[in-house]
Amino acid sequence: MADPQDVPLSSAQRSKIRRLSQPKEPEAGEEAGELNVVPYLDIITNILIFVLASVSVTFVSSIDTTPPSIGGGKVRSELSSKALNLSAFITSQGISLKTSSGNIATGCQDVGGGVTVPKANDSYDYPALTACAKRLKNARPEFKEETQVTITANPGIDYKTIIDVMDALRSDDGEVLFPEVHFGVAR
Repeated sequence: MADPQDVPLSSAQRSKIRRLSQPKEPEAGEEAGELNVVPYLDIITNILIFVLASVSVTFVSSIDTTPPSIGGGKVRSELSSKALNLSAFITSQGISLKTSSGNIATGCQDVGGGVTVPKANDSYDYPALTACAKRLKNARPEFKEETQVTITANPGIDYKTIIDVMDALRSDDGEVLFPEVHFGVAR
């Protein structure tokens, strides 16, 4: 028998192949052609624009803090009067410092009333604040271990002032003063 590829097709076979290879007209009710995705893309684009326009973007900066322990950097088993427990209160008149012994008087010389570091020429005196914090830390050997300070600001004090006070209390020319900053609430 001869090879099937060498056998010529009959006219009926050629006619059937031509008829089947011709594109058919769709029947009634049958859709033909390509899928139209333009309306779908319009809907998706509108939803995407709506979501992007309605999402509010907020940039938040945060400062990690830890809750204060009694007496400073080390946890003490008993309440001790040997702890400094430094607190700084930022007011519109200046910065007041308070320790476990009481309020620090103006000029950072002794315990007493008044604003410890008053404003000079309508600006806060950060070098004087750093010097006062250094003096308080070096006042007694027990205070050398202290690393915590609590900062409280009156309403209306701007964020930059709070950060500048925090920086002034953290260190002095490489000497670590009070690096652990905690925030208090003004009452």
